[in-house]
Amino acid sequence: MTLFLVAGEPSGDRLGAALMRGLLQLEPATRFLGVAGPEMQAAGMASLFPMEELSVMGLAEIIPKYRALKRRIHQTAQAVIDAGPDALVTIDSPDFGLRVAAIVKAARPEIRTIHYVAPSVWAWRPGRAAKMARHIDHVLALLPFEPPYMQAAGMTCDFVGHPVVSDPLATPGERAAFTGTGPLILALPGSRKAEVTRLAPILGQTLARLQTQHPDLRVALPTVRHVEPLVRELTATWPVQPEIITDPARKRGAFAAATVAIAASGTVSLELAANDCPMVIAYDMNPVTLWLMRRAALIDTVTLVNLVSETRSVPEFIGPDATADRIATAVLALIANPESQAEAMRTTMHRLGKGGEAPGLRAARSVLAHLPAFSV
Repeated sequence: MTLFLVAGEPSGDRLGAALMRGLLQLEPATRFLGVAGPEMQAAGMASLFPMEELSVMGLAEIIPKYRALKRRIHQTAQAVIDAGPDALVTIDSPDFGLRVAAIVKAARPEIRTIHYVAPSVWAWRPGRAAKMARHIDHVLALLPFEPPYMQAAGMTCDFVGHPVVSDPLATPGERAAFTGTGPLILALPGSRKAEVTRLAPILGQTLARLQTQHPDLRVALPTVRHVEPLVRELTATWPVQPEIITDPARKRGAFAAATVAIAASGTVSLELAANDCPMVIAYDMNPVTLWLMRRAALIDTVTLVNLVSETRSVPEFIGPDATADRIATAVLALIANPESQAEAMRTTMHRLGKGGEAPGLRAARSVLAHLPAFSV
């Protein structure tokens, strides 16, 4: 069996790697082609080109790179068409992956198309599901309430759970490495260069305010290697110098030991919930992108913990609301009352499949069940 997988950013790379491991467990002879990040490459795939080229978010951010992205879309689609795999699996990054799937489906309708991570039609642009159904056969959903939206549009869809519920947690030794006297703040400005550039100055200002209340404050900043040089540059003037972390074991220890996190919006909120780490969400983006998103929004929160738990326990500060004073006030409240988010985080993990079969294996079973020549 040959599968062509396309990931476009670190979170998709993690999903793809878990899916690959699950598929190899069920069908050891599976051959993988596609676009991959470091985790998928470590699982056995050579990438058609560097995945990092696709890590762009927001209309205003995409426009300068439109021509290069368009070339990569056609290059990727042609590679799928030439390879003739049993299935094309596009992983998150719908602006890229679904365009590839549309070209492939038009040229080779017999190739099964699967999209991993249901688009958030429950949050904005609900019409995307119907458009997606024109060239996607099956969807793997991370959130338990998503399958009905996909099925109503004409696709099959399975809830496979979120991989965060089976990610390894810190050992006692990894956690103990961060033992100290003052509060440990996790600063998480994101994995894309644009979001790091926007959020890092706000985080620095926030830390300056927190330091007045907690002079012994410590800061850890886990990041990914492709933005590490930028992170080091942008944090050089912070009032509290962070420990910048790329080692996975060190990251696990920081997540487990942190007093509170200040994080960019995204799946990182689920990682924090898995570690019982209280959090404040802060995010800034191009004003045009923010205006368009707010006009289209169907929900009042962007934080996955809030959505899955059906609470609004996690405070969030988006766009012009992402100011140092507001964020610092929320962080100080969490330091004083760290249990305020505990129930929401436990509910989130339970609803995402904690305690059940590993999501990567569940996703692999779902993929095979929707290929004509396979059943598990």
